[in-house]
Amino acid sequence: MADGHDIRLVVTRPDKRRGRGSRLMPSPVKAAAVDMGLPVTDRIDDAIDAGAELGVVVAFGRLIKPHVLDALPMVNMHFSLLPRWRGAAPLERAILAGDTETGVCLMQLEEGLDTGPVYDCVRVPIGPEDTADELRGRLVEAGTDLLVSRLREGLGTPTPQHGEPTYADKIDPDEHHLEWTKPADELHRVVRLGDAWTTFRGKRLKILRAMLDGNGLDPGALDGLRVGAGDGSLELVQVQPEGKGPMSAADWRNGARPAPGERLGE
Repeated sequence: MADGHDIRLVVTRPDKRRGRGSRLMPSPVKAAAVDMGLPVTDRIDDAIDAGAELGVVVAFGRLIKPHVLDALPMVNMHFSLLPRWRGAAPLERAILAGDTETGVCLMQLEEGLDTGPVYDCVRVPIGPEDTADELRGRLVEAGTDLLVSRLREGLGTPTPQHGEPTYADKIDPDEHHLEWTKPADELHRVVRLGDAWTTFRGKRLKILRAMLDGNGLDPGALDGLRVGAGDGSLELVQVQPEGKGPMSAADWRNGARPAPGERLGE
């Protein structure tokens, strides 16, 4: 608020070239802000003169310089139970690590990487079949409720983070590759992350959904819809062959008709 008027500014990443013709395309955040009639910029320094009393940061992906923080206090909505999983990919790292719980923390923003004191947190369970997209949806809902309630009631005094920090590095594209010599539970987590892939007959095959199966097979070996892993196996539910759309694993197998001895990953 400034001079009795609600002044809002949305700061998001610059437009990027994508798609056919490499046209400049706005980020989803910018597109939504424009639809709502909100002013948008990709320059964080513009926030200094926005006339706001508080900035709210969500998945911004860049450290904010001290001169901006000195001019405009900010809070950050972070998708983990800090200090566990500071950094770029907290939700994804929680799934890959096999965590059964995560959450949302509303913290005071400072120059360090997710090091600021915390105003409040909400815990969110991670189900054994939760995908990253499903978990993200629940975290967004919980985080929005937390932010609105704290702004309505007052932020209060933040509490320093306690415990041993862990860091959520950005997911490397190679981490989506399914290596069938690994245990089935690890491979299942990669599938839940999204964009998991293997190969079949030299072409890429995305594994969109799978279930854990306790029966053992040789790594990559196919038995019906089951695929062997280093320990246990996965039952394929939904896949996407290269150049085609998503389909049930049963439909894929009926069309591909794997021969005896054929394996995934070859």
